[in-house]
Amino acid sequence: MRFRLAAVAVSALLAVSVAGCATSEQNQRAGTGALIGGGVGALAGQALGRDTKSTIVGAAGGALLGAAVGTATTPRGQTENLCRYQRRDGSIYTAPCEGNGGGAYGPGYSGGGGGY
Repeated sequence: MRFRLAAVAVSALLAVSVAGCATSEQNQRAGTGALIGGGVGALAGQALGRDTKSTIVGAAGGALLGAAVGTATTPRGQTENLCRYQRRDGSIYTAPCEGNGGGAYGPGYSGGGGGY
């Protein structure tokens, strides 16, 4: 029982560390999928095999499958840079960046109608 708890804790810690280092949405989804899949796999392995080996195999298989599903379900088509702009009435909207962009927030903020 103690070894099984340690194996599940190590699997969870590994999945959390992978998710913590993720920078892109695809990596975040893969890390979250691995974490959830590892937990579900460990539970399923224990329920089916009723021993430590089955729990570890289930956790590993679930983490791999969860990471694959998380990666595969990442939305596509967000490849263009979008900038935030402010209309004269103060409302904010997003649109493709004008010109060279000027960073993550678009061309320099000009107060009224420019991007920021």
